[in-house]
Amino acid sequence: MRKMLTLLAGAALSCLVLSTAQAAGPITMIVTVPPGGSSDALARLTATALGARLNQSVVVENVTGAGGLVGMQRFLKAKADGSTLLFINQSLAILPHLYKQAGYSAVTDVAPVGIVAKVPMVLSVSNASGIQDLPGLIGKMKSTPGALNFGSGGPGTTAHFAEALFMQQAGAQGQLVQYRGSGPALTDLMAGTIQAVIDQTVTMLPLHKDGRVRALAVSSAARVPQSPDVPTFAEAGLLAFDLAIWNGVVAPTGTPAAELRRLEQALSAAVAEPAFRAQIDSMGAQAPTGDERGPGHFRQLIQQDAGRVADLARTGVFVAN
Repeated sequence: MRKMLTLLAGAALSCLVLSTAQAAGPITMIVTVPPGGSSDALARLTATALGARLNQSVVVENVTGAGGLVGMQRFLKAKADGSTLLFINQSLAILPHLYKQAGYSAVTDVAPVGIVAKVPMVLSVSNASGIQDLPGLIGKMKSTPGALNFGSGGPGTTAHFAEALFMQQAGAQGQLVQYRGSGPALTDLMAGTIQAVIDQTVTMLPLHKDGRVRALAVSSAARVPQSPDVPTFAEAGLLAFDLAIWNGVVAPTGTPAAELRRLEQALSAAVAEPAFRAQIDSMGAQAPTGDERGPGHFRQLIQQDAGRVADLARTGVFVAN
């Protein structure tokens, strides 16, 4: 009888937990970029997979403006109860240095839930530049500082960050040219109007395959299967440049520990699913494995990039508005 009562009590508790999850309202996942880009696509894929694991609806809300600051401020004002999440990348660390009114710390004012994907960066040059490899590019930059133009998708974007970091680590200078989005920058790269761009594999590798630009190096630990002819930065001679654009989910600071654990476990399980990983791979991204999943590794990445951005900000690369 005692055993039967224990089983019944356990079953009742399971039903209570399930009914509570089913009764919970939808979770809003704020995305600071417009619909249609690679970050938005990753966010929507994540929202679907996370919702299925939580048995709860996760709704993507695109809140754009001021380079992502509007969405960030909307997130910071949300209740710390797990009902609002933020899908974000390195712009989390960049915004406080770009906007005086940002008013938050990337390290202390968010609660990391987990990484969803990392996207390596690719340095490409225009065919008109005549540059054949990374040493040739760096040599030209050093011989004539500021002569080569690097285009990015605008101030504070991950491409802006990547190019500034590359120049710092290469000890060479180029001219940073800011566009309103990566599309126009890539158009000018193909036309030869600018000489170089550093952007994500998702956008760069197809252009390299088609011969419209020349990819010189990729920031992954090993060559990517989609373009095995492109060497890593380490192979090309720049060991320090290992920047990959991480995409992850954070909750507001102060979210109850039990709710954070629920979100962390669900996200970790979602990104471990073969179907999810296959979709991530098809986008030219890399899903986290093992210890890379969960808040611990994510927290380290945020701290690392917050330090990198702060160092670059002191050089005047990021000018506060």
